[in-house]
Amino acid sequence: MPIVALLLLTALYGCTTTAVLAPSVSPLTSEKYAAIVVDANSGRVLYESAAHQPRYPASLTKMMTLYMLFEALDTGRVGLPTQLPVSANAASKPPSRLGLKPGESIDVQTAILALCVRSGNDVAAAVAEYLGGSEEQFAWMMTVKARELGMRSTNFRNASGLPDPGQITTAYDMAVLAMALRTRFPHHYHYFANRSFSHAGRVIRGHYDLLGRVNGVDGIKTGYIRASGYNVATSASAGGRRIVVVVMGGKSAKERDAHVEELIHAYLPRSTPSS
Repeated sequence: MPIVALLLLTALYGCTTTAVLAPSVSPLTSEKYAAIVVDANSGRVLYESAAHQPRYPASLTKMMTLYMLFEALDTGRVGLPTQLPVSANAASKPPSRLGLKPGESIDVQTAILALCVRSGNDVAAAVAEYLGGSEEQFAWMMTVKARELGMRSTNFRNASGLPDPGQITTAYDMAVLAMALRTRFPHHYHYFANRSFSHAGRVIRGHYDLLGRVNGVDGIKTGYIRASGYNVATSASAGGRRIVVVVMGGKSAKERDAHVEELIHAYLPRSTPSS
C-alpha cells in the first residue's frame, strides 16, 4: 500500500472520536456531510467527521481521470500535443462542459486545463475513450488504480462524476487521491492552481473560488451533483506546513467554501512543518 494511504490508515483507524485534535470547527448540518483534514507532511489526521461513510464524488472523480492522464504523459503514451478525438458520446455529455462537437479533437494540455478549471464532462469522456477504449473500461481502470493507491471504498462508473448510483467514494479516499496527485506528479500539480485558460478564442473561467481568495490555497477540485451536495478537495500551505481538506455534502458552494476556510484557519497552524 502507498505510504500516503498507510499513514492515513494508521492515524484515522487509531482514532475513536470525531476529531483527532480537540474540535474547533463545528460540522455542517447536512446529512450528506463528510469531511477530513490531513497533515500532508506527516499523514496525521487533524479532523474527521463521517470520513469513511459512502458519498458520491461528483466531479472530484476528475482527480482520478487526471491521475490516469498524468500517468499516461509520464509513460510516454501521450504527449501534451496529442490530439484526443471527440465522439458523439463525449460531445453529448451534459454541463459542465467545454462545448466540444463530434468529430473535433482536443489536445492533451487543453484537456488537462479543461478538467481542472472548467470540469468539462465532455472532455472527461474524450480522455476516457482515448485511454480506455470506452468510458466503461476506463472507469474499471480507474477503480483498479484506486485500489493500488489504498482507496478501499471507491468505485468508479464514469470519468466525469455524472450521476450513477454505483459511483461512490469516501472523504478519506478523496484525501488519499488528492495527496497522491501531489506526491506522484509534483511536475503536473501546477495545473490545479489555474483559475482560467484560453480555448477557441475565449477565456474559460473556473468556479473554484477558494483559489485566489484564501491565502495558501493552491488547488485542487470542486464537485457537485444533486445527490452529493457541494464537494471540494483543497490543498493549503504556509510556512512549510501543508494540509489537505476534503469537504463533501455542503448545501451550497458558499457554505462549503466557508467551512473549508474555517478548517484551514483552525488546522493549518496545528500541522507539522516540513523538515
